[in-house]
Amino acid sequence: MIDWKRKLTSRKFWLAVVGFITQLLILYGTPENQITQVTACIMAGATLIGYIIGEGLADSGVHLVDSEIQEAE
Repeated sequence: MIDWKRKLTSRKFWLAVVGFITQLLILYGTPENQITQVTACIMAGATLIGYIIGEGLADSGVHLVDSEIQEAE
């Protein structure tokens, strides 16, 4: 089964996506400035997704530690 949290926060995954889409755009004769814009949008989205998932994981880790401390008391 695919671990989507890990996959969506992977820089290698996003570079592979950008590489694939860039090559498709070149294949279909898209102007260079549009390719640059599409690449920038993908990487901006990847940064946002990675941040949101990372913060969610960090927050859930804090709650787990807090609950373990409360159980120990």
